[in-house]
Amino acid sequence: MKAERRATVSRLGQVFRLVLGYLSWPLVLFGGLLGAYYAFASAEPMVGFVAVYAAAVFILFLLERYIPYERGWLQSDGETVNDIGHTLATKGLLQAAGLIAAVFPMYAANILQPLAALKFGLWPSDWPMVFQVAIAVVVAEFGLYWSHRIAHEKLFFWRFHALHHSVVRLWVINTGRFHVADSLFKIAMSQIPLYCLGAPLHVFWWLGAVTAFMGILTHCNVDMRTGPFDYLFSTPRLHRWHHSKDLREGNMNYGENVVVWDLLFGTYYNPDRPSSTNIGIKGQIAQGFLAQLAQPFTKNGVREILGLPKKN
Repeated sequence: MKAERRATVSRLGQVFRLVLGYLSWPLVLFGGLLGAYYAFASAEPMVGFVAVYAAAVFILFLLERYIPYERGWLQSDGETVNDIGHTLATKGLLQAAGLIAAVFPMYAANILQPLAALKFGLWPSDWPMVFQVAIAVVVAEFGLYWSHRIAHEKLFFWRFHALHHSVVRLWVINTGRFHVADSLFKIAMSQIPLYCLGAPLHVFWWLGAVTAFMGILTHCNVDMRTGPFDYLFSTPRLHRWHHSKDLREGNMNYGENVVVWDLLFGTYYNPDRPSSTNIGIKGQIAQGFLAQLAQPFTKNGVREILGLPKKN
């Protein structure tokens, strides 16, 4: 009787984990966006959003331990402190504060906006916000796609982007592991068009929210079953292929939020098999947060990133 009860409980647990695998992705994404809606309507929108984002990170952290995609990725890789440092530098200082990251796009917009948005009224400001945000996501994604693809195909940019791909495991905490220069390049490429088109501030808030939640979802170590979502959004399944050491797999799926440009430019990759767990780069990344920031600026540092011997 006890054995039968244990077997029943075990089967129910398996069913629950399977159902959770199907529901977790849409629940975290759309639940997070619902939380962002209330945060942006509050007296302290940024504080409210940070609270919602932190809650989503915590939920994914728990799910990683209950239904992990790769159990081996639960083991520490010794990079947690560095991951958090890069996240604070790129997501915290650049995106949340928005002061440094916006300098270049805003200067460009000040020159180009009078010739475009302000003269011709290109941005549909009278449309419902949900449609404005959808347009912003697709427009920004064009810049995100090409900045990401260029970072893989051009050595000058790969030296910075390699930091993100140097991880040997994916989990929610290393979502923001980007070099500051890499993040500035992506932000400039994706936001300049929106500034020039005259997108209002709230559109940028919502674009940041979508990107934030998609980022933690694509990097989380949760066995999510995303099915048809794979053909519209950048999902954990697609992004694991992008982190593969095999460049035939890794130089694909550049989309950050949606995959429309991957589909149009022939870099969409979604074979009918489990996505790769053999991730990382052939080179070596420096130890320590400051050393990792400095490495791309030295010749020997770049050679290390590429897996080449140092020159005397």
